[in-house]
Amino acid sequence: MVERMTLILDAFQGATTRLTLEQVARATHLPRSTAHRILDQLVSLAWLEHTPFGYGLGSRSLKLGHAADRGNHELRAEAAPMLHDLMVQTGLVVHLAVLVNGEVSYLDKVGGRFAGSVPSRVGGRAPVHSTALGKSMLAWLEAETVEEMVGEALARSTRRTIADRLTLHQELHRIRGRGGLAFERGECFPNISCVAAAVRGVDGPIGAISLVGDAQAPLERVAPLVTMAARSISHKLSPELAQQVRPRRRPRAGVPQETFSSETMGRLMAVGNGGWM
Repeated sequence: MVERMTLILDAFQGATTRLTLEQVARATHLPRSTAHRILDQLVSLAWLEHTPFGYGLGSRSLKLGHAADRGNHELRAEAAPMLHDLMVQTGLVVHLAVLVNGEVSYLDKVGGRFAGSVPSRVGGRAPVHSTALGKSMLAWLEAETVEEMVGEALARSTRRTIADRLTLHQELHRIRGRGGLAFERGECFPNISCVAAAVRGVDGPIGAISLVGDAQAPLERVAPLVTMAARSISHKLSPELAQQVRPRRRPRAGVPQETFSSETMGRLMAVGNGGWM
């Protein structure tokens, strides 16, 4: 029942979407009688509303949506100065994104002349497993959560896309070994490379930022700037993270505990191309 309710709710793409019973049944591939019964239950619980123009999202759904919008607005506002500084310092395109239904959703994009050659847009989506943004956030999640999010079939965007879960877990392990820094070269779009780091909240990743360039961009040299920016945003949005003391016990397997120290940052800035991989 929960799965079928979710199918129906997912059919409504936004607050203004209006669907008839027939459209819901067609979108969900549910029998008309089943769709009608579940729609009635969702209306009675205020997850949906029924108007003369069709079914639409109800007060409960809209309340959750407004809460998410407020969180994204706060993230975007806090990140905006950092995104601009990264663009000025590096000359590269900068992205800010969040996870939405197992995909990367772009909240912001900052860049100069090169921005037009990067096939992304604010409000657009991209696969979580083939982007540095997505992988940087997946690396902070438990393995079971990652598998639920990506599913069994990982679609290829290019010939370099990670296409199976074992390889993805190996890549996430490497990302954790770099303190949470994720790289991708041509995995989502040909001839595009990225480096990303997650913005953390108390309960896990709440977003990620990335620097984007062409296939020859010196991402290894600018990677520490991404990490420092993500750390700064994380601490501003979740001040308690800055007060955390490194635990003495052995950290949980599969989840990175902290980003680079300032000493490590200095060493990384001196690393040439290829030093990471």
